[in-house]
Amino acid sequence: MIELIIEQRRRDLGSFEVGRVLPFAQRRMVGPYIFFDRMGPKQIAPGLPREADVRPHPHIGLSTITYLFDGEIMHRDSLGSEQAVRPGDVNWMTAGRGITHSERFEKLRAQGGPLDGIQAWVALPDGREEMDPGFWHYANHDLPVFDDDGLTGRLIAGSLAGVTSPVKVDSPQFYVHWQLRAGARVSLPAEYPERAVYVASGEVEIDGERVEAGKMAVLVPGKAATIATRSGAVVMALGGEPVGPRYIDWNFVSSSPERLDQARADWAAGRMKLPDLDHEEFIPLPPKLGAKPEPMS
Repeated sequence: MIELIIEQRRRDLGSFEVGRVLPFAQRRMVGPYIFFDRMGPKQIAPGLPREADVRPHPHIGLSTITYLFDGEIMHRDSLGSEQAVRPGDVNWMTAGRGITHSERFEKLRAQGGPLDGIQAWVALPDGREEMDPGFWHYANHDLPVFDDDGLTGRLIAGSLAGVTSPVKVDSPQFYVHWQLRAGARVSLPAEYPERAVYVASGEVEIDGERVEAGKMAVLVPGKAATIATRSGAVVMALGGEPVGPRYIDWNFVSSSPERLDQARADWAAGRMKLPDLDHEEFIPLPPKLGAKPEPMS
């Protein structure tokens, strides 16, 4: 049963569009998931301007998950990592007490091609917000695969229905990519208190209620949900145990607003190391907006 439907808010970045789903005014987090963006889909022509790249920038208090349906992105970070992420792979970066990274579209710039994927953030739980930063890459063949009765897909992170992904997580959660052929259905168990289903393409019915592409259905807790499609669909299901209220300011997440202020000051003063292999430019600190941030939960 559906509690709330969130429609992505599309924003044109010039070379492609991004659809913001989380955070949302009526639902700031789903389990530990505090941010969920859809990149594309977009056919990119060769010669993509460098301005389309995501220049070096900082994070604290979260893990980022980059997962692509199409295209390629090059990741570089302040730990010395340099790793391309391709369709079905997972780039998992834990910021902890602080990390910086860039995301560049070098292959698309040279060759052109499609770009389509999801960038999600997971808030770190109490006691791990200031952990050491880290980066892990998992190739698509490393992930558990679903292939049964009209359903294929991968368990990107966490555990679901007795299956566990090798991707390192810091709190109980799940994140799954399902492709449903026409007439297929799948049951999402009620093993986590907070769950949501994002429809990447096609259209589904969740317990009989229609959900179209670009929308996220937040589910009522405590009840298994049946996801069905008449014509085929691609969905991302995610959720987990709540980690408690969190504040967010630009690229920083914390249980403490004072920690956010410190992170802003550190970036403005140049105290956060830039990526070893991408340190000639960076994104300046944006102005602080509004009053004291409200906690998200």
